[in-house]
Amino acid sequence: MASTLFILNEAPYGSERAYNALRLAGTLAGREGQQVRVFLLADAVACARAGQKLPEGYYNVELMLGKVARNGEVGLCGTCMDARGMKDGDLAAGTKRSTLKELADWTVEADKVLVF
Repeated sequence: MASTLFILNEAPYGSERAYNALRLAGTLAGREGQQVRVFLLADAVACARAGQKLPEGYYNVELMLGKVARNGEVGLCGTCMDARGMKDGDLAAGTKRSTLKELADWTVEADKVLVF
């Protein structure tokens, strides 16, 4: 099984970096024989905030993360969450508080690492 790790640093809205990363991660996660992991750092932890409400016609990164989480794993930097006042109860379904140790483990295990 091929393993790809996506590391996101950008906020969910304002640029399309998170959007494009999650489009690719979701597509790849839907393929057989692929293991996909997403790790959210810095402002990207807001991608996993539950209950995002956007105007009609806008993409919703919470829903996009859900697609990845159903077929892969999504971890958030706990330190980054704390710095932004996010609690475990704020997280979207299928996402979890994580650590840099787990990111290091995922990095070592991955065949490819993509940073957005």
